[in-house]
Amino acid sequence: MIEYDYAVEVHDLTVAYDKKPVLREVSLKFPKGKLIAVVGPNGAGKTTLIKAMLNLIKPVSGLVIFKDSEGAGLKNKIAYVPQSGSVDWDFPATVLDVVIMGRYGHLGWFKRPGKAEKNMALETLHKVGMQGYASRQISQLSGGQQQRVFLARALIQQADIYFMDEPFKGVDAQTEKSIVALLKELKGQRKTVIVVHHDLQTVSDYFDWVAMLNMQVVANGLVEEVFNEENLGQAYGGKGLLLKGAV
Repeated sequence: MIEYDYAVEVHDLTVAYDKKPVLREVSLKFPKGKLIAVVGPNGAGKTTLIKAMLNLIKPVSGLVIFKDSEGAGLKNKIAYVPQSGSVDWDFPATVLDVVIMGRYGHLGWFKRPGKAEKNMALETLHKVGMQGYASRQISQLSGGQQQRVFLARALIQQADIYFMDEPFKGVDAQTEKSIVALLKELKGQRKTVIVVHHDLQTVSDYFDWVAMLNMQVVANGLVEEVFNEENLGQAYGGKGLLLKGAV
């Protein structure tokens, strides 16, 4: 049995909204340097899981451990790309401003971003194909363009662990292909990327590891070992699963 170097561990995590459980005693381990999909039906608790792991919502019980990351330095080691629909896009900021925000944790309270941060932001925008939009107001972009800007803001943090909540939602096929290439580049740098994902047909193509949820853990492991008909049937109730080469 292979022993993995785990980047993050979740132990007995329970989360409830208005006393109604959304996650029940979830325990997971995510290995370092992998592209990880979190899948499950609507209402399974996928977004809740990553928000609880990031301490954006308070669990009823449980523990999340980020390995090799402690104290004040932890915030600079983790980057988060939220769902585009969960962001208030009316705040007055340009695309360049939003990306530079990703460097604030490294700059500290008193140092303002300068030329180096601006150049880094422009290079990162080029990576996501948004270099021509640097001076555009973020509210003027399409949903897919906004998603790419928030991806750039995460990339510029140069984190060790990236959390992404449905980064392919609302983007076209070419943008999705570009994002996948960036994720694989992060993997090549031994970064850990945890993605809430809904398209079961692309799991085998995009990811190494998969966690299946339906309020509880159904399966967690290498895609080739756990992404199968039996586990998918448990997670989704066996409803019309169309998988390319997976079942």
